[in-house]
Formats: sequence, C-alpha cells, structure tokens
Amino acid sequence: MTHPDADQGSRTASSRGATSAPAAPDELRAHLEARLGGAARAWLGQALDEAAAHPGTHGPISVWELRLAEAGRRCGPGYADAARVLILDAARADPAALTRVYFQGTADERRAVLHALPHLVPGPDAVPLVEDALRTNDTRLLAAAVGPYAARHLAPHHWRHAVLKCLFTGVPVAEVSDLARRAHGDAELARMLDDYAAERTAAGRPVPEDLHRVLALTRATTTPRGTDDPHGKES
Repeated sequence: MTHPDADQGSRTASSRGATSAPAAPDELRAHLEARLGGAARAWLGQALDEAAAHPGTHGPISVWELRLAEAGRRCGPGYADAARVLILDAARADPAALTRVYFQGTADERRAVLHALPHLVPGPDAVPLVEDALRTNDTRLLAAAVGPYAARHLAPHHWRHAVLKCLFTGVPVAEVSDLARRAHGDAELARMLDDYAAERTAAGRPVPEDLHRVLALTRATTTPRGTDDPHGKES
C-alpha cells in the first residue's frame, strides 16, 4: 500500500517510482500515527479495532463504513486517505464490500478503495472498479487508479488507454506504477502515442513532455526488471 495523502507534500510518494512496491499496512499505520495528533491517533486506533472485531456487514451499514465517512473530519484531509485504507484493511474488505463502498461512497472514499486494492484483492476481481475510475476526469481518482493493482491486473488494451488518459488530463505519468516494464517494447502503445502527438501538432497544440518519456520507454532496448509478471504483455 502506498502512503496516500499521508503528507500534503508527498502524496503517494512511495508509488512515484515505476517499480516501487506498495507499503505494508503496518508500515502505513506507523507512518500515519507518527504524524497524527493525540485525539486523531486515538480515534484511528478505535476505528481499526472496531473494523477488526466486526469485519462483515452488520445491519444496513457496517460500523467501519461509518468510520470511512468520518476519517476526513477526524484525521484531517491530508491524512484521511491513509486512514481509510487502514480501515478497509482492518475490516478485511472483500471485493463485494469494496465494490459497495466504491459505488456508494464519495470521491475520497473511492480513492481509498483504489489505494487499498493491492493488499486486499490478490486477483483481478476488482478490475471493474479500476476501469470505472478510468472513465472519470477526476485527476486524483485517475492517479489512484493507475497504481500497483492496475499494473498487475489491467488488460493491455485498457492499460494503454489509461496511459493516454493520464496524458489527456495532465496526470503525471510518474503516477503510473510499473510504467517502464509495461511500456517496454509495446509497439501498439507507441503507435497510439505517435498518433496523439500528430493530432496535437496538427492542431497547433503542444505535445506533453510526458508523452516523449513514455514513447522512449516503448522503444527501450534494455530489459526492465520484473518482466516475469504475466499481466505485462498482451497475448
């Protein structure tokens, strides 16, 4: 799990490298608790204990889902994403619960679900949530959607369009996890980038510098690390 919004100046800092692994929940908790005030730390501890003790759905809504809604007020907007991720992890939210929270929640809660996916969903069950986020124009949601879970499980066609969506909306491609590996030698992605650059040039508009960075990765001759991931290439 990354450190989502754990610092105003270092949002998703551990995900900015293309090969960075998401932080484990205990590391994220230590990182967050070192920055929260006493009242916020106490609230977070209680919220996590409640989620661990009552992980399933109880009544119309689980107590831990209520805590997700409170996180911004209790922990502050700069730390709320990380708090929500920890609550989801403590509740051992499965794909059905994550889907419910995602579609019933606010944009902030949806973002937390996306950040939580790498540690909570080992397989591709939650890919529809990533695909839904990629259809939005919310840049913070888009940045969360192209994290480690998408790098592992998003199909090549959808992953390429996710990269293009980042270029369209101004989301830095540094947010795209495992970019170097997945872009390496991808001739179809290179074609799409060339077409987009040509369209921008013909319209008299500048070509994003990030486009040239990704294009260079598609034409790289060295083999990036981590090429044993079966989701990196289109069959």
